Amino acid sequence: GLWKNNEGYTDAGPFLILSGGDNWTGPAISTWTKGESMVDVMNAMGYDATAIGNHEFDFKVDVLNQRIGQADFPFLSANIRKKGADDIPGFATPYTVVEVNGVKVGLIGLSSLSTPYTTFPDNVKDYDFISYDTALEEIVPQVKAEGGELLIVAGHICRAEMVELAPLAAQLGITLIGGGHCHEVVNESINGVTLVQAGCCMKYYIKVDISFDPVTDTVVSMTTNTVENRGGTPDPEIADIVSGWQDRVNETLAEVIGYADQEIGMRTHGMYNMATDSMLTAYPAADISFTNIGGIRQSIPAGDITVGTIVGVLPFENEMVQLELTGAQIVDCVEDLIMGGMTTIGGYKLAD
Repeated sequence: GLWKNNEGYTDAGPFLILSGGDNWTGPAISTWTKGESMVDVMNAMGYDATAIGNHEFDFKVDVLNQRIGQADFPFLSANIRKKGADDIPGFATPYTVVEVNGVKVGLIGLSSLSTPYTTFPDNVKDYDFISYDTALEEIVPQVKAEGGELLIVAGHICRAEMVELAPLAAQLGITLIGGGHCHEVVNESINGVTLVQAGCCMKYYIKVDISFDPVTDTVVSMTTNTVENRGGTPDPEIADIVSGWQDRVNETLAEVIGYADQEIGMRTHGMYNMATDSMLTAYPAADISFTNIGGIRQSIPAGDITVGTIVGVLPFENEMVQLELTGAQIVDCVEDLIMGGMTTIGGYKLAD
């Protein structure tokens, strides 16, 4: 609705709609349908391409292939390889060339190098994630050979990686790098390459206006604008699709299983205690429970708690694992998670 009302967006207009990946897992309406509802909405919104993010693998490659088959747009990644080989797996389209307003735009995808440990490791055990530099140096000549004039990277990568990549991108003739993964709002220029990232959870979108001269293959001008997704009039078609999916998941997820007299915030000790204490309740013989904060994805609002609320809080298909560990091993586990950027929370029983 905001695109149409504020930006004059139409399917037939000179627009490209791009996603930085992680298109599902989170709110119950997305998680419970394994992304089917999100792709349905993205098709209707007219997306042209998405990067493959780490959460595209949350329900294994078979489900990712189902979503790719459902989508009217490609899932891009130029830096995934079959383990021990140079082959790009069938689910990853390294690039696509699309014509917009007479300009051939080459879109190149990149997936986060952290994917092997920011999705379920077993889900990507058959794949290597090669460096962004190596992938671009290999793929950009292919894009140009297919007529790509204006080159854009749709990446599931963080600001620091985008900044590091900018000098090579400038050498290769890449005009714009889009990012994702680290939930940052980025809108800047490095080495003449524009870097943009629209935060997370559809809180923002970034509009990039590009004037391009196809005769000289040069960008004449570029402006960028970060816009908060608030207010406006919902698009009726999209609202109907969302409502239909909500009705479907409510058949299972609307069951009331509890009540909160006040909100339990996502990043509060109350939430952390509830998550880890529930594990101790399930395994009463255990002395300690711990998990990473990143696995908790939303607050619990005041009022009725439904199955859907809890699916939204803990959307990942995790399993509790019971282990016998020494104190030193527990310290090593926690320190390893922290060094990897994954903050840990825990619960424990007091001695009698």
